[in-house]
Amino acid sequence: MQNFTIVVFQKRLSFLLVWTLLLLYSCKDDKPLPIDPPVENEYLEESSVITELTQQQVAQKATALNPILAGYVKNGIKVYKITYKTKNTDGTDIMASGALILPSTPNPVSMISVQHGTIRDDSSAPSNFQDGSEGASFGSLFGSMGYIIAYPDYIGYGASKDLPHPYEHRASLASASLDMLRASKEFLKGRTDVKWDEKLYIAGYSEGGYATMSLHKMIEDEAAGEFNLRASSCGAGAYDKTAFMKHVINTKTQGVASYNALYLWVLLTYDRIYKLNRPASYYFKEPYAAGITQSGITTPINVSFDSILNESFKKDLNDGKDADFVAAIADNDVYNWKPKVPVQLYHGDADQLVFYFNSEKAYTTMKALGANVQLIPVPDGTHSSSITSYLIGTLAFFTSTK
Repeated sequence: MQNFTIVVFQKRLSFLLVWTLLLLYSCKDDKPLPIDPPVENEYLEESSVITELTQQQVAQKATALNPILAGYVKNGIKVYKITYKTKNTDGTDIMASGALILPSTPNPVSMISVQHGTIRDDSSAPSNFQDGSEGASFGSLFGSMGYIIAYPDYIGYGASKDLPHPYEHRASLASASLDMLRASKEFLKGRTDVKWDEKLYIAGYSEGGYATMSLHKMIEDEAAGEFNLRASSCGAGAYDKTAFMKHVINTKTQGVASYNALYLWVLLTYDRIYKLNRPASYYFKEPYAAGITQSGITTPINVSFDSILNESFKKDLNDGKDADFVAAIADNDVYNWKPKVPVQLYHGDADQLVFYFNSEKAYTTMKALGANVQLIPVPDGTHSSSITSYLIGTLAFFTSTK
């Protein structure tokens, strides 16, 4: 009888153990699985909606540019301002910004990074999206065609407006634009209102053409694994800074004050960034030296730029004796390399601001290195009159490389 009781007890104990294990296992399954903490953005700091435009509203903006362009408008758009981390010319960490334009379409779309041309005030920055600005006009057009548009402000505008803009400085134009792309990539991750097909195109005109060429090289040199870059379209950029500088110091130019202000801006920017820190009197004759010391790039100069320069400075530059300034200029050349993806160059052959030889030199050098590059001159095109040809040609070029 005692043995029977023990056996029964053992069976009941086994039964209880089995149920206990089942209950424990069941309770374990009912517990929510641990959730990985959200991945912290490395570049993107914050974003906010600027505006939304219907297809009809975008068409009106395009018509104001050129009635031909209105026919390209296909979608409405939603525009965001994004703030992101980048580095200043001295390597310090700063916040920069730009506009990110999303097309209203359910279809997968590609991205274009558009680098803006020269602007003189913060109100024209893409992230301010003011009516009549390049960002609001061209950005709206490209976005409405079914592209995501990343439009960096550059350093010196938008979130970094309290810093001096590094005008025509290759490295910082490229890095500010590349970090904008990285922040845009983080912004788009996991979104359902737009589908990026991971393809990237880059474009820009004037300073934007130079910035685009600089960005293209930086992507291929430093970030090829991050982006599927398909093509770049560069318009009227000053790619051969060495030849450009020698031209303006040795050749009689138009004497247009607005043109001279830009040549002066480049010279003073390089003097600052490369820590040459020379007095204006090193470069310029009087009374221009005193005026530039007082007013900088707002100094009115309505004579040929070469005529305001000291003969000693011109001679040392031509002879290569001013090694520091020669090196600063050469550091900003961006034509002597071989791009891995197609490049299209647009330039008016009558451009009196950014001379046609810049695109011609980039084309012949890259072609000789084996690049897939095309030069499209705009016959009798000036710096401003060639823009529409550039826009239409760029859209056709990107469509053909999809």
